[in-house]
Amino acid sequence: MVGGRMPFRTVMLDLDGTLVDAFTTIHRAYTHTLPQFGRPAPTIAQVRRAVGGGLANAMSHFLPPELIPAAMQVHLAYSLQILLEDVKLMPGGLELVQALHARGVKLAVFTNKHGESSRKVCAHLGVTPYLSGNFAAGDTPWFKPQPEFAAHALRELGATPADTLLIGDSPFDVQAAHNGGFACWCVTTGTHDAAELRAAGAEKVYPDLPTLGRDLLASV
Repeated sequence: MVGGRMPFRTVMLDLDGTLVDAFTTIHRAYTHTLPQFGRPAPTIAQVRRAVGGGLANAMSHFLPPELIPAAMQVHLAYSLQILLEDVKLMPGGLELVQALHARGVKLAVFTNKHGESSRKVCAHLGVTPYLSGNFAAGDTPWFKPQPEFAAHALRELGATPADTLLIGDSPFDVQAAHNGGFACWCVTTGTHDAAELRAAGAEKVYPDLPTLGRDLLASV
């Protein structure tokens, strides 16, 4: 805190790998999709390395450009079928959201996950009541890290870059925050390790949400 108050009035959170552990679901969707396009089912480690920057970008790690649109349709359809079977909150995720909300911090999800999926996951896991926004892929023409997407989220939330924080797990999150003019604190529970996140320019890096939360919520 600064002067007895939270330094951030708005906190946006990435979803997969940050607030939510959906890697089993994501891996299952790739395992279902890629063999239909002549590719072997990937390992979960390969999927972890690929995700980030939106589904089309992730698919480009496995398929040539001409196959990606059709593969995305198959992937999204199957993901919606199994969406809530394996997904769970990261340890400390709900507690952090509740604590920030109780202190009057405006909260939102800021993700490249498809919008329908993002909202269903948040509702299923009990996060939605604490959110003032859920900004996701397909809701606008933009994706992280495009600055227009960050500007749209801030505008909708009535927030300013100076008192906004993004919590994420990838260099895409860091770039998205910095393109929007605000800070990014990262956790290593997702797709990248601490060295990669620091190299990307993350202001702070933590092993998990409970550790980040203690710092964020700490008093003077």
